[in-house]
Amino acid sequence: MGPRQCLVCNEAPSKYKCPSCLVPYCSLICFKKHKETPCTKTASSEAKPIAAPVLLLERPYYVDGQSEVLQKSQLESIASSSEIRDVLKDGELQKLISSIISSSNAENELDKAMENEIFRIFSNKILSTLSP
Repeated sequence: MGPRQCLVCNEAPSKYKCPSCLVPYCSLICFKKHKETPCTKTASSEAKPIAAPVLLLERPYYVDGQSEVLQKSQLESIASSSEIRDVLKDGELQKLISSIISSSNAENELDKAMENEIFRIFSNKILSTLSP
């Protein structure tokens, strides 16, 4: 797909997009002309989910037995579950998971999270995906 036409001057190919409304423009002159009238964010830019911060963990994970480690096929079935993806959109659940991941005592945080209904729903969906 080639460059789009500048929607301000309608003469040159656009090189840029307005950060608010994503209207393509070709130059600083066109950008300033475009900004003479207020623009708003497009519906598609408002609907984009905000990415959760990436947490890099330095600590190792230890398990008692190999049976506690999920196989690749099990992880893939969890990742491909639309039910699990839907429940993961819940902001409260995201905060609970972040607090577990970032805690120095993850087991204690997990116990606290299990008291929350949305976390229990999430856990049950994972378990039902693993053993239908």
